[in-house]
Amino acid sequence: MMDNKKLSLNIISTKKNAHQGFGSGMIDLSNLSSVIIDGDEAYIDLGALHAKSKVERRIKFLTERSEVPNGRTVWLVWVAVDRTEQGAYYAGLTACEMLIDTEARRGWKILAQHVNLMDRALKRKVILDGLGTKEKGLLRQVLIDNNADIWERTPQEIKDQLEGEGSEQQ
Repeated sequence: MMDNKKLSLNIISTKKNAHQGFGSGMIDLSNLSSVIIDGDEAYIDLGALHAKSKVERRIKFLTERSEVPNGRTVWLVWVAVDRTEQGAYYAGLTACEMLIDTEARRGWKILAQHVNLMDRALKRKVILDGLGTKEKGLLRQVLIDNNADIWERTPQEIKDQLEGEGSEQQ
């Protein structure tokens, strides 16, 4: 008979598990969010965790960029939150590019790249290559609007990158 243990959305955990049984070696995705930047609009869309964000629904994704010639650039930004004694802060940010042609219901993205960048965000990396000043400003505003206290505790190096300074934190 199968044991009915509670499953949360985990893929590899960094939590210590003394008994090393069910759930050991998993990463807890409960501190990961996703922000979509689409033109002049930026918003949190947790559906992206399952490749089902508002812009991804009803889109057939192709692996050849050239097959989506009329696609608009949409950015998916993985946002990881960490916690200290002072409270939560934004710790990892990585940006993934997609092309979306809503009328043709076609899109382009490299799923492996999205997964790898999700992992990098969870590992507290900041990789915002490709985001322009406008996109960084939209992302910054979404993060502030989401929770100003978390933004205040965020390291200055991350804040600086969202002002357009630098492109990657190691």
